[in-house]
Amino acid sequence: MNANLAAGGDVTTFLRGSGLEIVLYIIGAVLFGRFATFVRDRITRRIDAGFQSSDSLVRSEAAKHRHALAQVVTWVVLSLVYFLVALQVVQRLGFPLGGLVAPAAVIGAAVGFGAQRIVQDLLAGFFLITERQYGFGDVVSIAVTGQTVPAEGTVEDVTLRITTLRNVDGEVITVPNGQIVKVTNLSKDWARAAIDVPVPATADITRVNEILHEVGAKAFQDRRLKSLLLDEPTVMGLEDLTVDQMNIRMVARTLPGKQFEVGRELRVRVVAAMRREGMGETA
Repeated sequence: MNANLAAGGDVTTFLRGSGLEIVLYIIGAVLFGRFATFVRDRITRRIDAGFQSSDSLVRSEAAKHRHALAQVVTWVVLSLVYFLVALQVVQRLGFPLGGLVAPAAVIGAAVGFGAQRIVQDLLAGFFLITERQYGFGDVVSIAVTGQTVPAEGTVEDVTLRITTLRNVDGEVITVPNGQIVKVTNLSKDWARAAIDVPVPATADITRVNEILHEVGAKAFQDRRLKSLLLDEPTVMGLEDLTVDQMNIRMVARTLPGKQFEVGRELRVRVVAAMRREGMGETA
């Protein structure tokens, strides 16, 4: 009977002392996590606010970097806070931290080889962010170790460990930063839309060039397209020649990430112009 009372008293004492502290630590960590997430979302919303009024506006390189940096800093701070809270909880449960040094060393050595991949991911992520190779909202093509097909899509999230993309089909692709071999950024500073226009080998190449110049000039005068173009589309000239066909290349410098939209619109205009001239299917 006395033993039961003593045990009950010990439990009550624990709950009033260390137990209460553990609960407070956990609640504090959860509240801090929500506060940090709220601050991060508020910052990113302010960054995005200037790029939502018009589809022709594209976020600047500095805005992309600030957006990615806000996500990374939040991730690092939360990881550190959760780790420190876990240490305090372990200590309150009666496990002396000093006594865990030797077991931790043994466990660390045992999992050291497995942790190399995580360290590699973190270091790669650090250099990706500091070197501004890409940021939130960039359209990228990433060559991944062991994969023959690159991961392509729009960057939705960047942390020190992973990069998250969403492709044109709406699928989310998660790439560990340590497995990235090569990054092709399709939306950095400016982009280029290139259109190869096939015409019969017997066509008057001078007339074809004139038609394409007219298409480029009218496209640059269009209010909607002009907001996406950096200068008037130009005709590069004869790109390829076969026995029965010639390819004339037309290029346009665009705002980053807008090369696909501009390319589609120019193809429609080229097809219409060539049909009016009786040259059949093109582009």
